[in-house]
Amino acid sequence: MAGGSGPIKEGDYNNEINIVPLVDIMLVLLIIFIITVPVATKMVKVTLPTNFNEPTETKPEDINLSVDFNGQVYWNDAAVGLDQLGTQALEEAKKDPQPEVHIRADKRVRYSFVADVLTTLQRNFLLKVAFIADPPKNN
Repeated sequence: MAGGSGPIKEGDYNNEINIVPLVDIMLVLLIIFIITVPVATKMVKVTLPTNFNEPTETKPEDINLSVDFNGQVYWNDAAVGLDQLGTQALEEAKKDPQPEVHIRADKRVRYSFVADVLTTLQRNFLLKVAFIADPPKNN
């Protein structure tokens, strides 16, 4: 006896699968995928540089800034703090023509240290900045 309605007869069973909830779920998933896939695959189109390294022409008046792994800044091999860097940058910015600043940063240094150096140079009007990198190694 099932549910107290008497004995179960052979014709009482529903042998068909109810696919309406399955269709509803599939339609919801389809709509979600239609909306999210274009957003997930959208990228800004940029042309990346090829592997090219132009030799640097160094002049005696150029300033070499180095940033080591710990964020310590060196002005022509002399350690300086950000305040002292700002003072020296302001003095150099008054020269005509302005000297170029060549920044050599350790590849493991946190970007925030390099950003602090760039901000200090910019705030003190020293605007000719170049990044120095090692050429790629040919194996």
